[in-house]
Amino acid sequence: MSDQPVPSTDPAAGPLPEGIAAALKRDPAGLVAAIIQQHDTGEVLMLGWMDDEALQRTLTSGRVTFYSRSRQEYWRKGDTSGHVQFVKSVALDCDGDALLVRVEQVGAACHTGTRTCFDGRDLGAVVSAH
Repeated sequence: MSDQPVPSTDPAAGPLPEGIAAALKRDPAGLVAAIIQQHDTGEVLMLGWMDDEALQRTLTSGRVTFYSRSRQEYWRKGDTSGHVQFVKSVALDCDGDALLVRVEQVGAACHTGTRTCFDGRDLGAVVSAH
């Protein structure tokens, strides 16, 4: 079950604050990677992409909004699945090219129905003794 996009304009959100916009280092498509993490356990749930508008919606609505690279439209996690991500905090990394969004995840984070997008995908790396 996939989440449907929210309308492409949200007048309540307004523009991204200048200081935040200036600190972001976007890819050539204008996007920044957003790592989504369960706020109380530290569990990494998924990775999504945000442009300035998606980030502003996330910062001002209390819900996570992404920009879909394949569909080229906005979508808010949980609007159709009910698997909502309630924002607890948003931080920018030291390089300005990634976001850490800490959330309260309701239900599965992955579109496949699993808790995280990383369940069952271990690549069998050699584990260091240190």
